[in-house]
Amino acid sequence: MNNPFENRTSSLTGPATDLLPVTPDDVNDLSEVAIALYVETGGLISLVTARNGVRSISVADNSILPVGTRRVNATGTTAAGIHAMVIA
Repeated sequence: MNNPFENRTSSLTGPATDLLPVTPDDVNDLSEVAIALYVETGGLISLVTARNGVRSISVADNSILPVGTRRVNATGTTAAGIHAMVIA
């Protein structure tokens, strides 16, 4: 199978090379800083940005939130089906 990512340099401009499920947690960061979040079921998301800012934002179903994210907090998050878009 031809893999178009095999010799490609990863870039913040994308595309993401993997999608990781997110379990909101008030203490532990994601295993990798996400370049964006994909949200299946809309609601509020409380997150910690790549620059350590704490933010809360309302998103709709099937949203892509293009912000560097190190943590999705459990407290204040009502959205579900959250996935971290990452580059390896």
